[in-house]
Amino acid sequence: MKDNSSFSGAPAPPVDMPALKAATDLLAAKIAAAADGGKTAIAEKNHQKEVVAKLLVQLAHYVEANCKDDITIFLSSGFTPAASTKNTTPPVSESIRKIEPGPNSGQMLVTLMKFPGAASYLVQWAPVGSEGAPGSWTTKPAAAVRPPVLISGLTPGTTYVFQARAVTKTGYSDWSESVTRIAVELGSLSSPAKAGEDKISIPRM
Repeated sequence: MKDNSSFSGAPAPPVDMPALKAATDLLAAKIAAAADGGKTAIAEKNHQKEVVAKLLVQLAHYVEANCKDDITIFLSSGFTPAASTKNTTPPVSESIRKIEPGPNSGQMLVTLMKFPGAASYLVQWAPVGSEGAPGSWTTKPAAAVRPPVLISGLTPGTTYVFQARAVTKTGYSDWSESVTRIAVELGSLSSPAKAGEDKISIPRM
């Protein structure tokens, strides 16, 4: 840990600091050795990652249990507290929170923003022509903002423009700003490589 003095009077840590440092130094060496892609070296690196991770988990639980709910004491250990709230993604327009590919090819899921006093909602979409102008619009009603509105029958590879508006007791709200998305074919999306997969957060000692 970074500062042991803040934990005076507490039980001895479950992890010996010299042992932790030796384990992390060995992990660094294993990561370097696995850079050439050898199967044995990679297996040894992964094993050592698990060893270090288990030691850090034990130490983190010790810090949490003995910091007296004092964030200053907690931070003095070198650990960083987990975020209590999730980062929120801003909506793509004033009426549409997000648009993402659906479960099948040629589908989109449109998540709407709640409109005060809305009885229901309307979503419309159209393919974008070669000159950038929307083609024929198709409209679909939605009873509420949840679940997301499933749009089907889109042509994979084609760009579409989406809009939404609320239906109120007195009429309709204005159509939202246009949001464009390209319809995708199922299986065309690939997961990006995880950057820094061999990095591990280690408290300073």
